Amino acid sequence: MDRCAFHALCNMLKRVGRLEPSRNMGVEVMVAMFLHIIAHDVKIRVIKRQFVRSEETISRRFNDVLLAILRCHNLLLKKPQPFSQDKMDERWKWSKDCLGALDGTHIKVNVLEADKPRYRNRKGDIASNVLGVVAPDMQFIYVLAGCEGSAADSRVLRDALFRNGFSVPQARNVIERAFGVLKARWGILRGRSFYPIKTQGRIITACCLLHNHIRRVMVVDPIDEIEDQNILGVDGETIHHIETSDAWGRWRDQLAQEMWNQWRRKHHAR
Repeated sequence: MDRCAFHALCNMLKRVGRLEPSRNMGVEVMVAMFLHIIAHDVKIRVIKRQFVRSEETISRRFNDVLLAILRCHNLLLKKPQPFSQDKMDERWKWSKDCLGALDGTHIKVNVLEADKPRYRNRKGDIASNVLGVVAPDMQFIYVLAGCEGSAADSRVLRDALFRNGFSVPQARNVIERAFGVLKARWGILRGRSFYPIKTQGRIITACCLLHNHIRRVMVVDPIDEIEDQNILGVDGETIHHIETSDAWGRWRDQLAQEMWNQWRRKHHAR
């Protein structure tokens, strides 16, 4: 995050997130501490030495900034807009009227011993099953964090549909890359943090919101230079299957036929 993006974030958190300075700490210092923790996944005792503050103060201000970011979700989440065919490039023109690309990823979490069976995924990791929807510019439209790692992908999707309701598009490459960029940017998402599970869910959501802010404010996102999905750390557990319906099946078959017909016309005309 460059300086312009940082100061824009601080101003938004003051204005919309209602984040206020304390007697001994300004908003900019609070935000800097928060960003350092989630970007590098460092413990509070490390921040204590670097910022010369007590662990209690750091913990309190971390939660203040976290809540302020979540209060800004209406501004930071991208508003869904149906894909317009006349404004799309070749990769997206077949997704006309879709709102975004949907997929899921597993992020390791720390839970109480009694809760571990519910959060253990198929790989044996203790994780949260996170569902996201992004636009073609890789900004998040929707995030559902906090579901147990043992939860089937179809159950997570049904939960999202029940809460808000949205159509499921077919293009997933952009969401897979968005999750990869998200984990490459925020180190706290690559390991198992030791915050309470409720706080961990909020941190995941906050990371997605900050991802949107960076992509919206900064002209160039340096993480974009990393193209290889393995380098980005996308470690599987994506949503590969949902319950189908006749309507979606007909739509998919019709789309495939239209793509095939256009390809034949283009190549026969040569």
